[in-house]
Parts: sequence; structure tokens; C-alpha cells
Amino acid sequence: MNAASLRHTPGALLLAVFSLLCLAPVAAASPGVSVQKTGTSATLEECLSAGAQGERSATFAGEMNTIAGSTRMEMRIDVIERMPGEITYHTVTAPGLGVWRGSAPGVKAYRYLKQVTNLAGPAFYRGVVHYRWLNSRGRVVAVSVLRTKRCEQPATEAPLE
Repeated sequence: MNAASLRHTPGALLLAVFSLLCLAPVAAASPGVSVQKTGTSATLEECLSAGAQGERSATFAGEMNTIAGSTRMEMRIDVIERMPGEITYHTVTAPGLGVWRGSAPGVKAYRYLKQVTNLAGPAFYRGVVHYRWLNSRGRVVAVSVLRTKRCEQPATEAPLE
């Protein structure tokens, strides 16, 4: 398929937008800060879908390893939510979310878990794990962002009368 025929296919615009989104983390990095993909993982550790909203939860985990030039590592886990009928996810605001958590100096591997409870349904939830590596002066030397698989929460059950 050549470039001229690609411009006229229905998925061409979608492909172009997806390509730009893949480059967004690279463009967001500050000058002198590299974007890292190695030595990191973001996982959905547990997804509990109970009938009652108060018993529902999702546990997200991030893991990172030290890189050359870094002495400390930091991680932040955000939670995003998408309701049925919505096209995009939006960030969930709750105490303890969006806070950077740091390793002790000299740690070689750093893992952080975040459990979110009282999830509404129907909805999909994902963790967005932000990673940054700092040098001995506290300056960021590299960054990375990964997303977890989604945790699906069905509609809550109507209370029995």
C-alpha cells in the first residue's frame, strides 16, 4: 500500500492519531532527560468486582530498576476511569493518588503497590504508572510512563427491599 492510497482509507486518520500519541511521552520529556522503556513494568495485580460498590477494588503495581547515572527512583500511580459510552479515560481524583513515592538512595529495584477501593460501575479502570530516575543532585535523568491492563467493574446491584 502506498502513501496516496493510505490517505484515503478509513483507518488512516486513526493510524495518524495513534502514531502521534505514541510519540507524546518523547515530546513531553525535558531537554537533557531521556525517556526509558527498559526495566519497568506496570501491572493490574488484582481486580475485585463485587456486587456492592464498597467491596470493589483494583490493585495496581509498578516496578522499576536503577539505570546508569541514577541514585534514586520515584514512581507515581494515577488511576483513570472510562464509563460506558465514553471514548476516553479521565483521571480519578482521590487521596493518595498522583503522589510521587521515592526509593531510598542506592536501591537497585523499586516496587510500589496502590489499591483503589469503592469503585463505581459500570466502568473500566486502568493504572497509569509514571517513573523517574534522579541523579545524586536530585535532578531527573530519565522518565517513563506505562499503563496497566483494565479492571472492569459491572453495574452495581440494586439493593434488596
